[in-house]
Amino acid sequence: MALFTKEPEKNPKIQPVTAPHAASTPPAPVASTSTMTPRGTGPAPAEGRAYLDRGSKITGKISFEGAARIDGEVDGEISSKDSLTIGESAVVTAQIRAASVSVAGKVSGDIVATQRIEIRPSAKVSGNITAPVLSVQEGAQFEGHCSMQPEGIRDDRKVTVFPKEERVAQAAGGLKQA
Repeated sequence: MALFTKEPEKNPKIQPVTAPHAASTPPAPVASTSTMTPRGTGPAPAEGRAYLDRGSKITGKISFEGAARIDGEVDGEISSKDSLTIGESAVVTAQIRAASVSVAGKVSGDIVATQRIEIRPSAKVSGNITAPVLSVQEGAQFEGHCSMQPEGIRDDRKVTVFPKEERVAQAAGGLKQA
């Protein structure tokens, strides 16, 4: 066998031919996304989960049916019917709506969750948050207003403010009757 000559090889090796039934089936994947770790940045996304990796930039509305993780940049609106994880490298300038939200990166915008919001130590959140359960871990930065009532209750609540004279008269009337 000649390695570096211009002459063609006299006895070329014959490559085996695959059976016709093998050609009709798609090739098996080398590795599934549930076992790969993208760029060594942490745990791989679970099967059936959306993942926006570092270096990705999206402007506009994003909607997820299932669980999702964002490690890139998003500017706009994000909604998820399941859990949403904002990774440490993420920079999000968006209004967020999801069942539960876990923030480890930077978020500027309001966050509304129907179940829970978790703000991790590496997080920087600037905006209003609404969720029935809130967890802010030591070291996290949060600037904004917080409401721990379900959104529907907050919208239905009505506040009536009486002029000061009426409040004083009502308070005095209540004391005389007692």
